[in-house]
Amino acid sequence: MTSLTTAQPSALTVEKTGGRIGAVVSGVRLGGGLDASAVAAIRAAVLEHKVVFFRDQHHLDADGHESFGRLLGTPVAHPTVPSVDGRYALGIDNDHGGRANQWHTDVTFVPAYPAFSILRAEVIPPYGGNTLWSNTAAAYAELPEPLRVLADGLRAVHTNDYDYAAVRPGAISAELEQHRRVFTSVTFRTEHPVVRVHPETGERALLLGNFVQRLSGFNGADSRALMGVFQAHVERPENTVRWQWRAGDVAIWDNRATQHYGVDDSDDHERTLRRITVDGDVPVGVDGRRSVLLAPESVPEPGYGIASGASTDGTTAEV
Repeated sequence: MTSLTTAQPSALTVEKTGGRIGAVVSGVRLGGGLDASAVAAIRAAVLEHKVVFFRDQHHLDADGHESFGRLLGTPVAHPTVPSVDGRYALGIDNDHGGRANQWHTDVTFVPAYPAFSILRAEVIPPYGGNTLWSNTAAAYAELPEPLRVLADGLRAVHTNDYDYAAVRPGAISAELEQHRRVFTSVTFRTEHPVVRVHPETGERALLLGNFVQRLSGFNGADSRALMGVFQAHVERPENTVRWQWRAGDVAIWDNRATQHYGVDDSDDHERTLRRITVDGDVPVGVDGRRSVLLAPESVPEPGYGIASGASTDGTTAEV
């Protein structure tokens, strides 16, 4: 059992699932009516353990899910994928992101990508369909010093226009085309530091994942080789946790210090989850430079640091 860094209600307990990442939180009923001390305790647990899990939250419906999300910050809809029933929740199922089979951090193709993601399990297959998370702050901390120095000075371009066929080689062409049409209805390109300084903990964390197109200033071959070196540390088993879902489970993770991977191994069985994301901030690198929106120059809706009037010159890339 581990203690939190802030005061917590006596009934709320936190038990680590691994040495570097993950914990199970018990003794709390999630929802919009939680008091401030419980919310502070949960937030502290997420910051400390990077991802936390709650069992048996069967009472939590769409309204309660969204209301709870508001206690952690401002919910934001996905920039391109339609939400569920006009709400902020994004549907994660067999045909919509549920077979990701890729390491990624949510929505890094925009400047102020989400701070937190809250994933609620509705229908779980009889086997498979687990999710893995990795602690990207631990991955950075374990780098040999020459690699840390190199990473501190690198920047990378992230985009939602990635090679989906390479991720889902077995998917039929119509499915691939539908996914690309929706996911890239607006094509975003954002340059982030490869190492961001966490705004709440002060930790340095690697900012990579599947949305990275290339490292700025490098050709394709060198870019892929260098990204592979850093990503290999993210994926080390010591830095990861694997969660076997049950219906009613909820996972909350710090999207600024993790990557995750939805494993596609449940055959054709239904797997349905709902995700709420909480708005984040524009990353700042070790050198103090902020992330920069490269494309498009403007978008119709605010959020994610891409509202009308947001700078694209790297000086004030936040709104």
